[in-house]
Amino acid sequence: MAKVEKIKQIADRFNVSMKSAGLQFCLANPAVATVIPGASKPSRIAEDKDALSAVIPEEFWQELRNQGLVNPAAPLPLEKK
Repeated sequence: MAKVEKIKQIADRFNVSMKSAGLQFCLANPAVATVIPGASKPSRIAEDKDALSAVIPEEFWQELRNQGLVNPAAPLPLEKK
């Protein structure tokens, strides 16, 4: 939980939602073809769509890597562009 709290603090500092970061991080890996988030109600589908299209600054991903919060070998969304 401490790692999650550190990620949340960085996300808050960069004004990035955890949902956006999580979905975009998963899809940055070329081995991942799709992510299927659960949707308990129809409005969640719109939230997921917005989360996937949210612009996340490269500095956010670099900060996660610099803080050792993601594996150095993990593909990041900024590397996929």
